[in-house]
Amino acid sequence: MWLPWRRKRARLRQIGEAEAYGRTYGERTADVRIVAMEPRRPRYRLRVSGEDLRRQFEQKLLGRVEKEKVTES
Repeated sequence: MWLPWRRKRARLRQIGEAEAYGRTYGERTADVRIVAMEPRRPRYRLRVSGEDLRRQFEQKLLGRVEKEKVTES
């Protein structure tokens, strides 16, 4: 987008990808450390799994469609 009140700055040279990344994100320092964490334990045991819920929902939808077909006939 061209804005008439903003002047284009003349670049002295093009910068490379590594330099652009360094300017954007900075250098990696010892202040930040990446650690691996253990997976969380489930809080409590669920009675129904997500897959069971999906199947039950699908059956309800199919039942609705079949009811509509019966009432239309």
